[in-house]
Amino acid sequence: MAYKSIFKPGLFKDDVALVTGGGTGIGRCIAHELASLGATVIIAGRKIEKLQSTAQEMRNAGYKVDITQLDIRNLDEIKKSLNYIISKHGKLTCLVNNAGGQFAAPASEISPNGWKTVIDLNLNGTWMMCWAAYHAWMGEHGGRIVNITAAARNGIPFMAHTAAARAGIMNLTKTLCVEWAPHGIRINSLAPGTIVGSGMTRYPISVQQTAADNHWMNPSGRYGTEAEVSSAVVYLLSPGAAYINGITVRMDGGRDLSKTSFQRESKIPIYDGGLSVETNELFMKLWGDYKQIGKSKL
Repeated sequence: MAYKSIFKPGLFKDDVALVTGGGTGIGRCIAHELASLGATVIIAGRKIEKLQSTAQEMRNAGYKVDITQLDIRNLDEIKKSLNYIISKHGKLTCLVNNAGGQFAAPASEISPNGWKTVIDLNLNGTWMMCWAAYHAWMGEHGGRIVNITAAARNGIPFMAHTAAARAGIMNLTKTLCVEWAPHGIRINSLAPGTIVGSGMTRYPISVQQTAADNHWMNPSGRYGTEAEVSSAVVYLLSPGAAYINGITVRMDGGRDLSKTSFQRESKIPIYDGGLSVETNELFMKLWGDYKQIGKSKL
């Protein structure tokens, strides 16, 4: 199935884009949309079988796609992958730092090792990908980078480690904007709130249930979709955002704003991108009036 992007066909026909964590979830959705708009997309991740599965989906749709296996915590693997991309595809114009991960726990229960693991994966991994992309191509030729963070303006209770890492990424983005803009590099961050998709099923059922029970508290009356994250990433990479640099775009439906219990229904339409994925049936509770959609879409 071809991805149904809201952007014009061929928008990225001259681009080579690398999406980390591109085999599943939000990264998979971003990869599909960029490829549907003409980009040559390289999806990267640790699990080769996930990369191969998504790459086959994309090839079946007629897209230009390649894969590279890497751990964003390993600089040698990053360098090797970027050298491969440049040698095979000739350039690297877009980088989406989507790979990351965390687990839910009270701050008092996070071990030093657990803390280091999440900081290393989210903050250090993002930094090393940016650094390597600069040295491999973008420092000389320019490029566009989007770092996926999280809506952490008021902290993220029960995820102190990722709150710290994501805040670091936001300030890293600002700093690199100032230093790298003269090299023709635009770099921004995107901070999604709660997003319904395959990634949510990695959390314990208690966390999923809490999310499902409290979606009405968001002023938008629902949570976001992977396709809505993808469209924001595409915009930030596009010529339409040519004068947007060094910022963090919050896309959380207005989560930080108050909402009362009588405002439970949402009139805001869901953008799904038109590509189905399997999603935990629990999250059908999130859609309110939109239950007729069936399974959640990208």
